Amino acid sequence: MPVKTQVGIIGAGPAGLMLSHLLYLQGIESVILESRSREEIEGTIRAGVLEQGTVDLLNEMGVGERMMREGHFHKGFEFRFNRQGHRIDVHELTGGKYITVYAQHEVIKDLVAARLQAGGTILFNVGDVSLHDVDTSTPKIRYRPDKDGELQEIVCDYIGGCDGFHGPSRPMIPQANRTEYQKVYPHGWLGILVKAPSSVSELVYANHERGFALLSTRSPEVQRFYLQVNPKDDIKEWSDDRIWSELHARLETRDGFQLLEGPIFQKSIVSMRSFVCDPMQYGRLFLAGDSAHIVPPTGAKGLNLAAADVKVLAEGLKSFYATGDSEMLNRYTEICLRRVWLAERFSYRMTNMLHRNPEHTPFEHQIQLAELDYITSSRAASMSIAENYVGLPMGFGS
Repeated sequence: MPVKTQVGIIGAGPAGLMLSHLLYLQGIESVILESRSREEIEGTIRAGVLEQGTVDLLNEMGVGERMMREGHFHKGFEFRFNRQGHRIDVHELTGGKYITVYAQHEVIKDLVAARLQAGGTILFNVGDVSLHDVDTSTPKIRYRPDKDGELQEIVCDYIGGCDGFHGPSRPMIPQANRTEYQKVYPHGWLGILVKAPSSVSELVYANHERGFALLSTRSPEVQRFYLQVNPKDDIKEWSDDRIWSELHARLETRDGFQLLEGPIFQKSIVSMRSFVCDPMQYGRLFLAGDSAHIVPPTGAKGLNLAAADVKVLAEGLKSFYATGDSEMLNRYTEICLRRVWLAERFSYRMTNMLHRNPEHTPFEHQIQLAELDYITSSRAASMSIAENYVGLPMGFGS
């Protein structure tokens, strides 16, 4: 016999877990299906710069206690160029808002614990997930438990496609009904985790003639650093000595900044792209997070956009189940995409301003520096950057 639930959710990343818990708080049932194990999703280390709205939402959901205890709350960040640092005072420029550094896998741990403590259903290690009848009033999800055995079926009222860029949800929107926008960047990020004390108290974004670099932190003992590289590079070509040499060169300052070294215990190279799917819904299927849009990590918007999506979706489902009103669900794409495109714009701007593009002329390199000079010397320009960095209000455009 098929299982019945109100909302079937594919994917136990931040989007799927947040959606499920928001629905639970409104008395709406859901089931989450995840192809990986709990250990895998909680152990995949990814960046975590949280907007003020995301922090507020997690606290409103009752899952922010550990974040507030262990997260790093920054009042600003630094643009570094021409071997000199220029601080953007986000706290002052935005009327008291913060940037919170709290890794994505820690957010996932908190959400998984909350869902299981509340008796929520998360089916890990499932395989062969497929969606059916999404344009009817009874959409279905089929899967194999533990990636083995006979196919099982869940009958839903709605489906939340929170399964990332490569998941099965987005292809269910017919190609004739969707437009996909994409830009692939000519550079990637080499990210490392280092056992070392922090060299800085806030994030540093560096523009250097050798390429971009970023300093971030994970804990008082673990730091996260990034280097702009060719996305086709083999990680084996990047020895620890080569990485440190590049970091020192790209982060040096006229006043003798000292980068503290330590053992590198993780390193990888990721490519960078911008992507948007329009619409984000079809029938009873709603996309959220990376299944609908991707941003380059320079703007730190990925997890935050997922949170904004599911807040809108949860509000729409709440309204539907309480009153039968589907107006907000019908406007889901319209509401979400306005904020998505503004975040895409900001991430695109940050990426182009900070990275060295091999196709650019010396003239364009000087324009980059002039842009950074203007942003860090004009209060109006600094306010614009700060407002976008801490995040536009959730539900912006509704």
